[in-house]
Amino acid sequence: MRRIATQPLQPTIFGVTAVQLIAEQLVINRGGRTIIEGLSFAVSSGEAMLLTGPNGAGKTTLLRGLAGFLPLQFGSVRLDGGDPDKSISEQAHVIGHANAVKPTLTVRENVVFWARYLMDDDEVDSRVARALTHFQLDDLEDYPAGYLSAGQKRRLGLARVLAAIRPIWLLDEPTVSLDTVSVGLLAAAVNDHTKNGGMVIAATHLPLGLERTKQLQLTASSARMESSQEIHL
Repeated sequence: MRRIATQPLQPTIFGVTAVQLIAEQLVINRGGRTIIEGLSFAVSSGEAMLLTGPNGAGKTTLLRGLAGFLPLQFGSVRLDGGDPDKSISEQAHVIGHANAVKPTLTVRENVVFWARYLMDDDEVDSRVARALTHFQLDDLEDYPAGYLSAGQKRRLGLARVLAAIRPIWLLDEPTVSLDTVSVGLLAAAVNDHTKNGGMVIAATHLPLGLERTKQLQLTASSARMESSQEIHL
């Protein structure tokens, strides 16, 4: 099995040792078919890795495998650093195609729910306010979420990445339903997260204008990793 070269781990703004996610020789099946085969890569704190490729290439399958939602047929995913008593999914925001929005709750109540569910502490109100303001939902905070447009619901679903602090973000097509301005808001949140030592793995068909990125291109038959720029932590 090919070994992955790792980087020295340093303290981050999160107050813990920096995290490196290491995947080795992954084989993941879905629907009785092998989707990911023999894939290895590593992502460190301060990096955003973009998963690109055509529909059906395995981007969603890979994210679900990293999160522990799909079993690995072979290979391993591990964290160097982080909290040794928590799984990857317990240290990550995992945002899929669904927005996980409760339509009968107000916009603010939705964000408060996620903030308290994921990270209950004395700073909930300030973190919720920051999330609503950043994603331009503060003027709508008393509206029932069921009345929001598709783009507003998507921003509301994304707001939980700022409402609760987690070092790893696993994002599956996060720009779905977003307009150009909203894509910019998402990019700003991701850039701030990686600048402060966070890690992001995002499946996308669109350029997001992110900093500190590298790319993992998936095809139906192979995968290769490209670096879009040199990364300085």
